[in-house]
Amino acid sequence: MEETVAEPAAGAARTNRFQALAASQPVQTLSDIEASDVARTPTGIDELDRVLGGGIVEGGVVLIGGDPGIGKSTLLLQAVDALAGRMGVLYVTGEESPAQVALRARRLDLSGAAVRVLAEINLEKILATLAQERPAFCVIDSIQTLYSEQLTSAPGSVAQVRECAAQLTRVAKASGCAMVLVGHVTKEGALAGPRVLEHIVDTVLYFEGDTHSSFRLVRAFKNRFGAVNEIGVFAMTERGLRGVSNPSAIFLSTHAEPVPGSCVLVTLEGSRPLLVEIQALVDGGGPSPRRLSVGLERDRLAMLLAVLHRHAGVACADQDVFVNAVGGVRISEPAADLAVLLAIQSSLRGRALPRGFLAFGEVGLAGEVRPAPRGQERLKEAAKLGFRVALVPRANAPKKPVEGLTIHAVDRIEQAIDALRALADAS
Repeated sequence: MEETVAEPAAGAARTNRFQALAASQPVQTLSDIEASDVARTPTGIDELDRVLGGGIVEGGVVLIGGDPGIGKSTLLLQAVDALAGRMGVLYVTGEESPAQVALRARRLDLSGAAVRVLAEINLEKILATLAQERPAFCVIDSIQTLYSEQLTSAPGSVAQVRECAAQLTRVAKASGCAMVLVGHVTKEGALAGPRVLEHIVDTVLYFEGDTHSSFRLVRAFKNRFGAVNEIGVFAMTERGLRGVSNPSAIFLSTHAEPVPGSCVLVTLEGSRPLLVEIQALVDGGGPSPRRLSVGLERDRLAMLLAVLHRHAGVACADQDVFVNAVGGVRISEPAADLAVLLAIQSSLRGRALPRGFLAFGEVGLAGEVRPAPRGQERLKEAAKLGFRVALVPRANAPKKPVEGLTIHAVDRIEQAIDALRALADAS
């Protein structure tokens, strides 16, 4: 059963509730509508601006979620302080007292001179404060703590979260105030509350990363004003979250000499090419071999091992196979297939890949190596970071040579294994 707001007779509440929609726009022809780029205001935090698509948008509503203690409040307090010198800002906290917020600001060495703070969970009082303060940027920390007097259910219930989010979104659109809602997560890692919460906001961001690691990823799962799957990389320091200018360095291990079972992949996260090291360990498994992967899909690993056996003659049926993406990054694109198979082959034979070697490409069940999107950008990023040899699908081979990079193009997985052996013998 779900609780809803009871509407008075004569439809009075309906008129008030949808007052923002009362002045409806006339019907127009799509080709006659003037389209212009959305004006953005940079937050002053480059990695956050990248994920948002360039900065905050007037009237835009952002929902940001993540595990407890991962840095949501820290990042937003830094953003509020950076924007305070250029516009009116309001930080609404429903989980902490103003003294606790001030303590965090001191720890992060933030001035907070122009940051307005409100400790309140009553929606009606928050809306009244928004009407009085008229901020251009507002943070609600968090949406699950708010409650409306129109409902009798407890804060955090489906009805309360849906009603409070809808009211705040209407205020943001009507007043032009950019608003950020902090959301809790469930045990499974999904955003808590009704799914409609993600539908009514303009942007959904999610914090990823291990709380035991100093690095955090902020990923955009939905963005009406920018690219989805864009990521920002941050490092947690004593002074808060700091953007990482060269995130590829995080996901590459520093080996003095090349080691068996390691292959570098160029993956795409949004519009950003990242170099990630794929590590594989193949060991004697006995009658019940295990297949474990961290950062990659386990089912896809089993499929790739079958392709490697059938089309390249490399058998791992009686071996334990462990695959890991260094740095805690999660790779979902199939362009990692070729790098995974080459890392497995390297570990099985005990022979390291050449120094400065990388690979990418999707591997099909028939053994073919398919092209990856935006291969030119991947190769240019690798060359910029000093890589010298690349094994890529033939369709991704550039028409003009990439300076400093020797490119080997292949059509099938057996050709890739043969090319790998030739490179290993040459080195």
